[in-house]
Amino acid sequence: MDAPFELTLQIVLTVLAGITAQVIAEFFRVPSIIFLLLLGIGIGPDGLGLIHPQSLGVGLEVMVSLCVALILFEGGLSLELKELGQVSTSLQNLVTFGIFVTLVGGGMAAHWLGEFPWPLAFLYASLVVVTGPTVINPLLRQVKVDRKVATLLEGEGVLIDPVGAILAVVVLNIILSGDADPVTVVSGLSLRLGIGALIGGIGGAAIGIFLKQAKFLSEDLRNLVVLAGLWSLFGLAQSIRGESGLMATVVAGMVVRVLSVPDERLLRRFKGQLTVLAVSVLFILLAADLSIASVFALGQGAVFTVLVLMFAVRPLNIWLCTQQSDLNWRQKFFLSWIGPRGIVSASVASLFSISLTEQGISGGDAIKALVFLTIIMTVMIQGLTAGRLARLLHITSDQLTGAVIVGCSPLSCLIARLLKEQGEAVILLDTNEASCQEAEKEGLKVVVSSALEADVLESVGMATVGTLLAMTSNGEVNAVIAQRALEEFQPPRVLVVMPTEKPANDQSSSSRVQSALASSLSLKTWNTYLTDGAVRLGETCIQSVSPEAQRAHLKGLIQNGSLVPLLVQREEKLQVALAEEEWRVSDRIIYLFHDPKPKLLKRLSGGTQPARLTLESVPEIEEFPLPEPELPEPKLPEPELPSTEADAADPALNGAAAADTSQSRNQPPAAKTAPGPATPP
Repeated sequence: MDAPFELTLQIVLTVLAGITAQVIAEFFRVPSIIFLLLLGIGIGPDGLGLIHPQSLGVGLEVMVSLCVALILFEGGLSLELKELGQVSTSLQNLVTFGIFVTLVGGGMAAHWLGEFPWPLAFLYASLVVVTGPTVINPLLRQVKVDRKVATLLEGEGVLIDPVGAILAVVVLNIILSGDADPVTVVSGLSLRLGIGALIGGIGGAAIGIFLKQAKFLSEDLRNLVVLAGLWSLFGLAQSIRGESGLMATVVAGMVVRVLSVPDERLLRRFKGQLTVLAVSVLFILLAADLSIASVFALGQGAVFTVLVLMFAVRPLNIWLCTQQSDLNWRQKFFLSWIGPRGIVSASVASLFSISLTEQGISGGDAIKALVFLTIIMTVMIQGLTAGRLARLLHITSDQLTGAVIVGCSPLSCLIARLLKEQGEAVILLDTNEASCQEAEKEGLKVVVSSALEADVLESVGMATVGTLLAMTSNGEVNAVIAQRALEEFQPPRVLVVMPTEKPANDQSSSSRVQSALASSLSLKTWNTYLTDGAVRLGETCIQSVSPEAQRAHLKGLIQNGSLVPLLVQREEKLQVALAEEEWRVSDRIIYLFHDPKPKLLKRLSGGTQPARLTLESVPEIEEFPLPEPELPEPKLPEPELPSTEADAADPALNGAAAADTSQSRNQPPAAKTAPGPATPP
């Protein structure tokens, strides 16, 4: 097999293995790095021997550099600077003072427990001060923690990567040159960060301005212009000062985000897809290049080193850096637990291992093995337990309360009032000033503006509420609003109401956008009922006695247009009812029941019915038929055997017994209904 084809085959196998690992991780909802490491080691020289990263030569270093630049640019592009302002003090501490806490603590642990010489111990510590968006962002997509904690983790992962990588280069230069002057360390770090920030800021502004002015560019070409621009900035910064390119890419991504270039969502989606591909390829190659024997050769001292880094150094770092913040102890505990290492640690450690070997310094393979052991242990222990810990600490975003309701129809105002009466913070959005004024008369908080603007959703606190409910009179607008809110703010519950009689599956292709308010009638019809007063507001609870019959009864009323469920209270949480809700025992359902009697009384009396509905128990809902319990067939006494053959053959006697049995079996059972409350006066 010729060399070019062999290299081509290795790249193909690498991409195939990386994407396979991503698919498996998505299916099991665990961090993808776990399967990337397992598959990389499995198909590497220590496994099946299908790929040999060393055969790529210097090409491996080139791929690592360009992919890491892309990953960090995408991380900077994804940062929301307005949200970072809420945790700015803690974030600044983590990426400055916190780095040196980890450097000192990790160095001492590696020296005393791992038995590394002081220079190599601090080199290891400099490599693991970073967390990284490649592990943090996928983890936060699966574990929905509250926005403040997520913002701090995302900001730390993106901003600490270039700082940590430059710090590692400075430490390596100290080892190679033997010059440990503190002034040299600080000046080298500051110079690289400054050059990278300057080039990234100017270059990012140039990219953003060009995209705004170049209206002639197609969407695909715009994305490629950004890709070429970020790699150009990376190369320029690297040529001026080594390792300053990483800082340049992060700053460039942040500047492009601030400038709000056209089609920014499409750009972020394109860069996100490239990042997934880059992470997949890099982790497979770097894991395949790892020697398993070198990991086992470290001994138990290396395991204790990583445990101290996780359970002593990280908590101390968080405690010192968040003292002046308003984070509670549960949020700080979660931050202390989450500190997985990612692609920057792995890639820089692999490159340093080569540099140390070329300089004739032993210990390069041991440093690389210890870094990979740190990655494996932090991802396995912290990544797999993050969701359970977040739920235990009650900091998951699905526990967020409050709602933003788009549309000021009578039905949406009723839902908003019911949520508000239960202590929920609710804001209504609409462009119709007359409808908004009617909602304000009911004491509801209303904003007259379009929900299609991300700035408007942000101003009403979309990032801190638990539910977005889009129920305007336009179904397509509802779907667009829901999708944009999901992309921008990722609220736990994104619901839409289709204004016409359409199946729930027709409204959105996103699995995270759900249909609300099951009804066979249109939204306009229910709003008309509300305006005319032809409704009753009721509540019921799914009973433990024959719940299936009650569910079938409710479903029948929904299908014939007599009832629409509005809210459901389950486990002390009040939420908007889904169109395909699975009612559980003890669920409290608040519904709207179509009753034309109030409308008829209003016409006959010539008066007006009170507009404010109050909760009641509607007899038509509470009294539902219960199935007849199956009773065992009664055992009839066996007839006495006749004493003679003549008696046994008597047909009259046998016919009478058969008739009695048939009559007892054909007796119809009495109808039964569920006990319900008396009809209210």
